[in-house]
Amino acid sequence: MNGSVNKVILIGNLGKDPEIRRLENGAMIASFPLATSEVFTDKNTGEKKEITDWHDVVLWRGLAEIAEKYIRKGTKIYVEGKLKKRSWQDKEGNTRYSTEVVGDDITILSRLEGNERNSQPPYSQENRSNLPSPLSDLSDSSDDAAPF
Repeated sequence: MNGSVNKVILIGNLGKDPEIRRLENGAMIASFPLATSEVFTDKNTGEKKEITDWHDVVLWRGLAEIAEKYIRKGTKIYVEGKLKKRSWQDKEGNTRYSTEVVGDDITILSRLEGNERNSQPPYSQENRSNLPSPLSDLSDSSDDAAPF
């Protein structure tokens, strides 16, 4: 295989407000946990069940500025990016590892009324191009059964 692909697409809700950091060179970084959930019907019991996964998301520079201004805990977003692994030494000298989604693009899908960080309208990709929405192929399906 001559090529490879590292692409992640998530739609979910922020688990807490973005943590904003600035590096010495002035670059801004935003990081936050993003929850994605799947609802399915247990074939044995007929009971609806929900599984929630948490993903660590990191945004750099301009996207970090958007995160600082427009998103916070509970905001639903679409994020597209790639998986990155990193390692570091903790205070005890142990090597720690994490896997993060480094976002290349985001779309804010909801906004919380009354608590905006500022009064400007939320960021959207709609003004950037005439491309169809990444969500245009999704449909609301009442079939909650898992596809396997």
